[in-house]
Amino acid sequence: MTTATAHLSTRAVRPLHTLDPAAPPDDLGWLDEAIGDARVVAIGESAHYNRESFQLRDRLLRHLAERHGFGAFAMETGFVEARLVDAWVRGAPGDAGRVAAHGLTSLMGMWTEMVDHLEAMRRRNTDSSRPVSFYGIDLPGSNASLLPGLDAVTAYLAEADPDYRPDPALRQTAATFAAGSVFSAQAALAAYVGLADSAKDALTAGLADLSARMTGRRLEYRRRTGGEAYERALRTLHVTAALDTTIRAMLRGDQQAALYDRDAAIADTVQWILDREDRIVLAAHNGHVQRWPTGFPGVPPATPMGMHLAERLGPDYLPIGMTSGQGQMLNVGPDFATGILFAPMDPPRPGSLDALLHASHDGPFATDLRHLDPADTTAIRTATAHRTGNGPHYADIDPLQAFDLLIHLPHLTPATPAPTALAHTPTDVQKPFTHWTSTTRRHSPQDNPTRINERR
Repeated sequence: MTTATAHLSTRAVRPLHTLDPAAPPDDLGWLDEAIGDARVVAIGESAHYNRESFQLRDRLLRHLAERHGFGAFAMETGFVEARLVDAWVRGAPGDAGRVAAHGLTSLMGMWTEMVDHLEAMRRRNTDSSRPVSFYGIDLPGSNASLLPGLDAVTAYLAEADPDYRPDPALRQTAATFAAGSVFSAQAALAAYVGLADSAKDALTAGLADLSARMTGRRLEYRRRTGGEAYERALRTLHVTAALDTTIRAMLRGDQQAALYDRDAAIADTVQWILDREDRIVLAAHNGHVQRWPTGFPGVPPATPMGMHLAERLGPDYLPIGMTSGQGQMLNVGPDFATGILFAPMDPPRPGSLDALLHASHDGPFATDLRHLDPADTTAIRTATAHRTGNGPHYADIDPLQAFDLLIHLPHLTPATPAPTALAHTPTDVQKPFTHWTSTTRRHSPQDNPTRINERR
């Protein structure tokens, strides 16, 4: 006798007929019902750089902006750099590829689906009386370089305090371990390890001194530059200092502290955005958006951004988690840097949250965890392992506490590299992308993971 595979009832399944961002929103009634008065709708993802995830959040943003007046899109990319993107989607001149390459960090701008998303925002803003702003929430320099933040603060101080000269040793030290991209991050961190402890301490102290100076001279600076320029510069300094703290924690072997520091900082950045925007669509990894401690293999759980926002906003924070089935996902192995950017996914682990949803419906669908019948509630409650990335990486979770809704994507494919963006990147980015593109082109079109059609 065999045991039936656990699955949700048809009552819990709200099918998504397409992920095409331009498609009519006929299948998004569940979202209209779910959001209520929430000020932040957070859309998670199982891993970065999948085509379906990019398309999904593009589609949901369009709907929430048009139907419910959401005026900002914030995503897991550098706060400092994203100002370039915001200016461009509001109509500033420039090339979309260059904006994506320089305005998005951690390789987020290297994909055609993301460039398409930005172009759609720009078109909408051109024709709309209610433009949608763009924000990054993350630390600068792809979480590996202080220079973007430090340079932005220095440029601000040149206007706000022209007689003041920050200690040039700050930038000199930061430049010794500045990574040009995520592919050079390990070499940059190795350079940081090689610094004398006195140099590391002087950098941290120098950032603290800058913060004290900017805070103490707030009134003078605001009078000279305007309040908004001051507040942005101060936030830039805070995320730069948070990156310094995070790097120090990582390299002393305290990965948990690094998680705490980073997520507290990005939660503060979301709050900063909320001081300027009424309603936000927020896109980040599940591990950031969930209302449940986040952890990775070998790292004790830490408090993610979502728990900070839930504590501050209560029901005004609506986290939507993502589960995944099969296909290809970001390669987390050491050969990622050689150009093997994606790897085949194992089937969802039996008994996991991903397996439960994968057995519940053939195509993409949403389910509202707040409105399940008792049997479905029990099924969700007992599925306490959630995929956190490719391979055997699952985290313990209480889905009913962590998320308000879930979206299941049964088949994931790699996003498509964007030549227009890659043309504006350094060699250490172009080389692995060229390898990946040439490798995938050796397959026939039906096998090419960048060309697989949506299942529905």
